Order: sequence, then structure tokens, then C-alpha cells
Amino acid sequence: MVGPPPLTGIKVLEFAGLAPGPFAGLLLADAGASVLRVDRPKGKNASSSSSSSSSPSASTDQLTRHKASIAVDLKDPAGRALALRLAREADVLIDPFRPGVMERLGLGPDVFLSSPPGTPPPPPPPPPPLPREQQQGQGHGERAAANPRLVYARVTGFRRDGRYRDMAGHDINYLAVSGVLDMLGRAGERPHPPANILGDFAGGGAVLFQGILMALLVVAARGGSGGGGQVVEANMVDGASYLATFPRLARKRGPDAAGGAGGWGPRGTNLLDGGCPYYDTYETQDGGYMAVGALEPQFFSALVRGLGLEGRGWEARRHDRSCWAEMRGAFAAAFRGRARREWEAVFDGTDACCTPVLGYGELEATRRGSGAGEGGDRDRDRDREGDQRPVVTLRETPCLAVDTGAAAAAPVDGPSRGQGPGVPGDGYAGEVLVPGEKGEERLKEWLGWEKGRDFDVAEGGGLVLKTVPTSKL
Repeated sequence: MVGPPPLTGIKVLEFAGLAPGPFAGLLLADAGASVLRVDRPKGKNASSSSSSSSSPSASTDQLTRHKASIAVDLKDPAGRALALRLAREADVLIDPFRPGVMERLGLGPDVFLSSPPGTPPPPPPPPPPLPREQQQGQGHGERAAANPRLVYARVTGFRRDGRYRDMAGHDINYLAVSGVLDMLGRAGERPHPPANILGDFAGGGAVLFQGILMALLVVAARGGSGGGGQVVEANMVDGASYLATFPRLARKRGPDAAGGAGGWGPRGTNLLDGGCPYYDTYETQDGGYMAVGALEPQFFSALVRGLGLEGRGWEARRHDRSCWAEMRGAFAAAFRGRARREWEAVFDGTDACCTPVLGYGELEATRRGSGAGEGGDRDRDRDREGDQRPVVTLRETPCLAVDTGAAAAAPVDGPSRGQGPGVPGDGYAGEVLVPGEKGEERLKEWLGWEKGRDFDVAEGGGLVLKTVPTSKL
């Protein structure tokens, strides 16, 4: 029998942002957490709310799978009181803003984790759900909002204690000051910025997700009600730098370590950055590309056999950089002689470490027929491993399906949650979560609130509380 997802029962209050914060929230939601995103109501003037933003904004984020939204004006006392109330119920709070934004709103970590170290705070009295007529005049100050088990997770671009802490930035800037950008690009060319995967998502959101899980383990070890909550801080500079641990250490050894195979030199000249001819991409006759990664001797031998280039003595000299230009020219000429699918027929099923470079249009499935999506369903090879699945497989407590339609239709005890062959992986269609969407259900789940009794929804998605609570913010 398949059990519930691993983070079932965990409540996450995610303040709307762009890229790293929402990605951490997405990972939590896919693992079964109840994620409630706090948006600004539509029509509020605000700039982008990334980690370089100074204020929350209405979100255009697409990392919204399995999430719900409420729209709250955090500059209004009633809106802040509602945020405090929700944070009391939450296990995790995600702060995606630049340093000081949440503190200026009266929602900083000290509000929730205010007990002296080493002394377990008294459990906060369970208040009746806000707002109700009988609660008018009741204060909702810092002590009422305390949540000693809260994991307060925050992510910034630059370090909070570094020289760039007060500056705006984006992925390219974080990679630049981390040392990673200097490693990316071809030899003799300027550093080449990649798509915003390394900083925003791998070094930001995924690292924050890791920190949240570690902090939740601490809370669980202390029995939940006994506290254990703490601030989790991540930043994209340190995250990107940590991801580059291997090449950074290899660079200390120099380019000639282990015969050129174990060191690292200037960008674009190394074994694993396109400097090596048998770890690179090559254009085919029809304008496609093949990716080659034949590092080990047996894999290299399979590659040159498939290309029809055996007998040149390269197997014994593959680490000799003086041979690399000759190899590269021969490889390029060979690949240009056939179409990509012809090369796939040669190398599929072999150990040559030679695979096609696929575009998303070839990978995306669609339930809407051949006219939808890049390339359309008619162009999709269903044997490709391009269906999107949860990032890891937990056999006993699998994550939720990436394809939300499949999740709704599949049996509870089946391979329903996006694991394994045969489960639709149509997860690439973007879903924009409109501010206020699905929030009614989440407010009922978290607080027992009912629309019309406790709140209404105004034009633009903003919540209108039936009773405006007072607040000591």
C-alpha cells in the first residue's frame, strides 16, 4: 500500500517572490506540504518581487503546482495581523525578499522565535479563528504570534553580511561574485552566462529546500511542541560556490594534475568544460547536435568505433592535449556526415556516451492534441525520457504527480503520484496561480474559516476580513 507523500501535514506560508523562494515552495508542495502563497492584491503598484526586490508584489510566478494563494495587503494592519495568524499555524515560512523587508513589515523572525535560547517557551494559547465579531478589540501582538517551532526560511542573492548585501542583483551577478561565472565559456572568449539554473534554482531554491528539511528534522527531534524552530538562511552566492566545489578544488591542483584528467585550468581548456574533444557537442548534417562524454577508455573506444575513426592510436593518447585539435576536427567532420537520427541509431544501446541534444519541444507531451506546444504532440517520441516526474522516487511515500490532472484521476494506492513508467508526465505546461486562487480551501484547512462568514474576496483577489483585528505591530 502506498502511503501519503512525505511532507503531508506540513504547512508552508510562502510570501510571493520570483525563482528561488517559489522553487523551494514547489519542492515542498510536490512532496505533499500544504503551501499557501501570500500575494499582493492585483492592482497594487510594485516591482518584481525577487530576492533583489524591496517589497512584495502581485506575482507572475509559474512555480505554482499544488499551491494555493491568498491576496493580502501587508501594509494594512489587518493584513499584517492575518499574516501573523497564519504564521502561528505554519511549520515553515518562506521569506524571498531583500534583507529588512519582513522586519519593516513587523513579520521578521524575532516576532515568532522570540523566546530566550535554552528556555522552552510556553505553548501559545490556541485562539479562536480570526476574524469573529466576539474578537473585536482583541490584540494580536508579538507574543500572541509566537511560534517556537517555526522554520523561518529566507533566501537572498548576495550574502546578508557581505559587501553587496544592499545591492540589487540577478543570477548572473551572483555567479559573477561567487567565482563560478569565470569558469563558464569557451577558451579565449568572455565568460558566458548560462540560463538562470545555477544561481536561482540549484544554488538558491534547492539549497533553501535542503535547509528547510534539516530544520524540520530538528523540530521533529524535539517533539514539535517543544520548539526547535530556527532561522534558515541561504544565498545564491554561497549556493553556487558550493555547487562548484569539485572544479574549485581541481583548480588548486592545476591543469596538469593526473595527466590533465584531474586538474583544472583556464575556462574552456579542461576535460569537463568543452575544452576536451570527447566531452563536447557536435553538429549533425541536419542541424541537430550530439553530446559526447566518452571519458573512460572503454567508452572512448566505443565512440571512435561508432564514428569509424578507430586505428589512429588515439585510445592511448586521449589525455595528450597536443592531439585534441586533430581529434576535434575529425569528430566534427564525422558528425556532419549524417543526420542526428542516423547517429542515434549508431550509438543507442552502446557505451559510447553519445546521446542526442534534445529540445523541450521533442520531450513535451500534451493532452490537447498535435497542435499544442512547441513542436506539437505529433513530433514527440514517446520513448524519450522527457516526461517530467518528481525529482526523487520514494517507493513507500511517493511525491505528488507533476501532472496535476493525472494526480486527480489516479487511484490513491496506485502509482498515482507521478512515479515510474506509465504515469503521464505532462508537467511542462505553465500554470499561473492568480492571487487569491484556491485560497478559500486552504484557509478552511488551516484556520477553519468560511467565505462569507469570516472573510470575503474583493475585486483583484484581496481578502476582506469580516472583522478588522487590532494589532500591536
